[in-house]
Amino acid sequence: MYRLLLCLRYLRTRYIALASIISVTLGVATMIVVNSVMAGFQQEMYHRLRGILADILIESHSMEGIANPEEVLVEVRNILKDDIAGLTTNVHVPAMISFRLGDQWQIRQVNLIGIQPESYSTVGDFGQYLLHPENRKQMDFVLRDKGYDERMNDRLDEAGWVHRRNRVVFEQAWERQESLRDLSPDASNADSEPMGLDSTEASEDIDSSPTSGSDPFGTASQLGPENVFDPSKEIHTGIVLGIGVVSVRQRNAAGQAQDFFLCRPGDDVKVTIPSAGAKPKPIHSNFTVVDVYESKMSEYDSNFAFMPLPELQSLRWYPGAKNVTSIQIKLRPEADLGAACQKLRDHFPAEIFRYRIETWRELQGPLFAAVRMETNLLNILLFLIIAVAGFGILATFFMIVVEKTRDIGILKSLGASSRGILSIFLSYGLCLGAVGSGVGLVLGLLFVANINRIANAIEYLTGHEVFDQTVYYFQEIPTIIHPITIGWIVAGAILIALLASVLPALRAARLNPVEALRYE
Repeated sequence: MYRLLLCLRYLRTRYIALASIISVTLGVATMIVVNSVMAGFQQEMYHRLRGILADILIESHSMEGIANPEEVLVEVRNILKDDIAGLTTNVHVPAMISFRLGDQWQIRQVNLIGIQPESYSTVGDFGQYLLHPENRKQMDFVLRDKGYDERMNDRLDEAGWVHRRNRVVFEQAWERQESLRDLSPDASNADSEPMGLDSTEASEDIDSSPTSGSDPFGTASQLGPENVFDPSKEIHTGIVLGIGVVSVRQRNAAGQAQDFFLCRPGDDVKVTIPSAGAKPKPIHSNFTVVDVYESKMSEYDSNFAFMPLPELQSLRWYPGAKNVTSIQIKLRPEADLGAACQKLRDHFPAEIFRYRIETWRELQGPLFAAVRMETNLLNILLFLIIAVAGFGILATFFMIVVEKTRDIGILKSLGASSRGILSIFLSYGLCLGAVGSGVGLVLGLLFVANINRIANAIEYLTGHEVFDQTVYYFQEIPTIIHPITIGWIVAGAILIALLASVLPALRAARLNPVEALRYE
């Protein structure tokens, strides 16, 4: 009983121990906050990558791609059998996207992917990342009417057929005014607005029903009478562009992150791709933007563009070509990803087939390795804070032993054993670690629960941005609390405090009571 009483008395009266408790508290709270934020970012990244990428990718190395995809698909089905949840083929090639912005041309480099909407949606969450609700239900490369991006407060206030017709009317009026200026020198003083026409009112003179073409790609690109393309009623082959390709994310006057669109659904773009011949040549074709892709992964949103697979096959190789560059496979949740991938590698050996077969984890291996290394380094560095607190406990205990030498001699002379003296100081260290870890645990969890409010308060007080939404594409800081992680953080802090008290406790236990009583 006396051991507990002395331990509590030292803890209550030795204010220098407060510094050690604060050090442990700050170390534990910091590690909890950092690990929760890192886990939140990793979870968001994994979730989005799993929605973007298929489980297994079979990719061809050759310029001709996979010339017999149907045969390969049959073999894949025979190998994996019931483990397959989705299967699709696609073509991906590097491309250049060009579109007009005012009187200038904007050029973007993209990875152009030819897809079959029905099967492509079975290997990932492609449809969920489209802005138009009808395309999220069933993707189709047609231009829709209003309704783009309703879940984000209509960032695209004007898109689809409305935007396309208004743009056509404006361009036609502008061309008429330019032609009048060329004919009459006095026309140069005319108002800068084209013929004084309001594009919205003028568009009412145009038939509002778009022509649905019967081309094989499901678009409304059939030419009108006399083979004259009417952009107010017809579109080119549809294309879906990543939001990073068609917009710039900046802060508005209110300081909020906002997407400023340079191109939107209804606009036409020009696509340039290399041919698949021995001497690649540039191939140009016009497309109409029918939707925007936003996965909130900037690496993909700024590089991906999607178009109908048959159209890209015809451009890349020749009309009617069936070649593909890759096959994507989605497995059932209970399937063994590694075993399935190894079966495919054994059936399609690299020395015979020019295929690269990888899982989605292997494709993103460098990214995952970098995240793991960053998390481990942060944990090591932050754990040093608790280690510093341990050295503080060590120095404090040595000072207490020196100061209480006579008291220790009296206790031993009254019958206290060396083991009892040892347990006093070990219990003291255990109490310091437990109190510091407990307070740090509470503070850390409170900080994580209110981290976005705290970030907003810091931004308001300092005027500097803590969490840049234009970089991360998150509306708030993501956090996830793992009980196991919190458990080893608290246990580690208590263990360090306990170990730091071992040497001073041993010194106190070994004191000779006679020499301790004579100590001045």
